Amino acid sequence: MFRLLSRNTSYVSELQMARYLVTDSQYGFLKQLGLTTENPGLYDGEWRGSGEIIESISPTTGEIIAKVRTSTTQEVNDAITKAHEAWPQWATLPAPARGELVRQIGEELRNNLKPLGQLVSLEMGKILAEGIGEIQEFIDICDYAVGLSRMLSGSIFPSERKNHALLEKWNPVGVIGVISAFNFPVAVYGWNSAIAMVCGNTIVWKGAPTTPLVSIATTKIIASVLERHGVPGSVASLVTGGSDIGETIVNDARIPVVSFTGSTNIGRKVALKVQERFGKSLLELGGNNALIVAQDANLEMAVRAAVFSCVGTAGQRCTTTRRLILHNEIKDEFLGKLKKAYESILGRIGDPLKNNTLYGPLHSQRAVDDYKNAIDKALTSGGTIEFGGKQIDRPGFYVEPTIISGLLPDAEIVQKETFAPIVYIFEVNSLEDAIALNNSVKQGLSSSLFTKSMENISQWISPCGSDCGIINVNIGTSGAEIGGAFGGEKATGGGRESGSDAWKHYVRRATITINYGNELPLAQGIKFE
Repeated sequence: MFRLLSRNTSYVSELQMARYLVTDSQYGFLKQLGLTTENPGLYDGEWRGSGEIIESISPTTGEIIAKVRTSTTQEVNDAITKAHEAWPQWATLPAPARGELVRQIGEELRNNLKPLGQLVSLEMGKILAEGIGEIQEFIDICDYAVGLSRMLSGSIFPSERKNHALLEKWNPVGVIGVISAFNFPVAVYGWNSAIAMVCGNTIVWKGAPTTPLVSIATTKIIASVLERHGVPGSVASLVTGGSDIGETIVNDARIPVVSFTGSTNIGRKVALKVQERFGKSLLELGGNNALIVAQDANLEMAVRAAVFSCVGTAGQRCTTTRRLILHNEIKDEFLGKLKKAYESILGRIGDPLKNNTLYGPLHSQRAVDDYKNAIDKALTSGGTIEFGGKQIDRPGFYVEPTIISGLLPDAEIVQKETFAPIVYIFEVNSLEDAIALNNSVKQGLSSSLFTKSMENISQWISPCGSDCGIINVNIGTSGAEIGGAFGGEKATGGGRESGSDAWKHYVRRATITINYGNELPLAQGIKFE
């Protein structure tokens, strides 16, 4: 069931809803996808669902956008069964043929780029440029996957035995479970699904329960392409709901690979449960990212990068800068410039769907509460607020971007990731101290160094430099190209998604030996006569 709500009543006509919540063009997009009629939140070739009702809340106003009926655990089991049954048909298609369908999925996303991006902004709360950029990221990974579908490689090794061929081949594993988070409700699924599908796998996707509309709209677009070509829609299934639905995916042995994006705490539990059944997990967990500014850095460039990395998506990226590590010679000048830049941000806070907005709301009331609790803990631990620190008095879930100094690096709140626009300031006297501080947290996702020195750069990217999966020089911690593998080390989970050889997460390795002769020699020259 899918109901779009008005301000004063629990159910009104479509036209009244559209004038209240969305623009005419976006309403047309919703209507085209069938989202203005009753729809359930499960798709496995057909739309259904008889579970509990969840609410999609507008971060901009705090009001209910819609109510969606979720899946039951039995319906999720049925969806996994259908995805499993569809796998042989999909896996036996030639990889370039699978790539062609992924290309067409990318084209459909491109045709709906702006309205789908608007829906991301409406439901998640990120500004429109980022909402549209997220859909573009899915489009880009589709393009990448199309090329990959003609390049999936194996190997031929020299055999030590006469008339023998020694090969290595990568085969799809079957059904991939994808559990994504609210902050990137489309892009992370795109990273996984596009690559996994060209590798020959089917998908069961559980989106975040707070962004169900985006999940449904994206799935409808993908399903339209599959069904147009006679491919079962269960190749890209969607399930909706809370932790019980996620646990069903994690515990099902028919899903050999589970990709999970979320907190380190939940990711640890997912990893253990999947390992218990000898499955594989691909984990993209928390980040506690640092941006280092050396004494020789271009400060204007460093400030611009820091502003986006600290406050972009209202601090709700796993790659958000949580710690600014400043050389003592430039600390005061940099901090002054940063505060001035933050002041300019305050004048562009507002509705994320408006083009001029640069800074939108947090996603939920829970996020606001976490923001307030983090600031309270920072202050009781000896911190000083340099900028911000308050909830903004307006409808929705808006808070001030916040800068805090005076804390020790090992303070409990510093060591913890808070999904909010809070950054902690630290002062160092050398790059060695800055690197040690960068590496002093449990997480290891993204890191940045601003410097003009090749010696500093060499030290930063050396084996004894940053211990993160993403190591940047003269760019911020946020934002990654799809051509490189994305992911982190330590408590960030060690997973890799998107480019490079991340496709190997979705396949199994087969070592193949073929004897094309008439003798039966053993390896290592062993005689068994």
